[in-house]
Order: sequence, then structure tokens, then C-alpha cells
Amino acid sequence: MEKDFIQLINTNRGLIYKVCNLYCRDDDDKKDLFQEIVLQLWTSYPRFRGESKNTTWLYRVALNTAISNFRKESRKPERSSISVSELQIPDMGFFQNENNHTGLLQKAIEQLSEIEKAIIMLYLDDKSYDEIAEIVGITHSNVGVRINRIKIKLEKLIKSDSI
Repeated sequence: MEKDFIQLINTNRGLIYKVCNLYCRDDDDKKDLFQEIVLQLWTSYPRFRGESKNTTWLYRVALNTAISNFRKESRKPERSSISVSELQIPDMGFFQNENNHTGLLQKAIEQLSEIEKAIIMLYLDDKSYDEIAEIVGITHSNVGVRINRIKIKLEKLIKSDSI
């Protein structure tokens, strides 16, 4: 069982990293979340019956863990740190992304709610509406409605200068 689990994690490592990158900005936080997700997957692995795809189950556990972690962290007092602008050191990555459509989309996605982030990430990963519904825990028709609303919201965010 342990070898199967390790192989499953290694095969789907990118999926877990994607979730971590979506919900955490700091590298240490991403590593912590990755470990927490793997722990939750290991805890629930014996109960996984294989009734859905491995990736569906992995996404569901990873997103639930990330959202729970996000909510827990948002209740903690905000940490203050020195930002790049306070140090007056230009962040070259920021300037490169400013002209990049992907950078604008990423900034807009950061402004979405936890569930909206999860839905759009799955949609951008070419998951079917049925898979998204199963992972997120909503109905198939609700997936379509939410995706359309998220697209409109993203379009407005990108067109406005608020990102």
C-alpha cells in the first residue's frame, strides 16, 4: 500500500503543486501546504475505494485541504514583512508579467474567492464539468453557471485597472 501511495503522489506531484501555488504566495507556505496535503492524502488513502479517478480524488482532498488551510490562515493576525517596494529593489518578474496576458490573468485569479479559484483552475486544466462537480461538490449545471460568472468577473477585473 505504501509503494502504491508513493507512486500515486510522485505521478501527480504537479497537480498538488498547482493547488499549492494557487493558494499560497510564500515558498515556505507552499511547502507547508504541500506537506499538509500529502498528509491528508495518506490519512484518507485507506478509505479511497477507487470509485472515481485518482486525479479526481487527489484534487478533492488537495483543494479541501488548501481551502481549510486558507481559512485558518486568514483568521491569524497578518504577518508584516518588508516588501520589495520598501527596499526600493525593482522586481523584474513583476515588470515582465505586466505586459504578459498570463500575468494579468494570474493577478485577476488571485482576486477570486477560494471556490472560484478552485473551479477556474480545474476548468483551465481541461477537467470535464462532471469531474469539476465531483471534485468541488456542486452540481453539473452549477459548474457551468459558475464558470460563466467567473469568466465575466475575470474579464471585468482584467479590463479594470484594479489588478
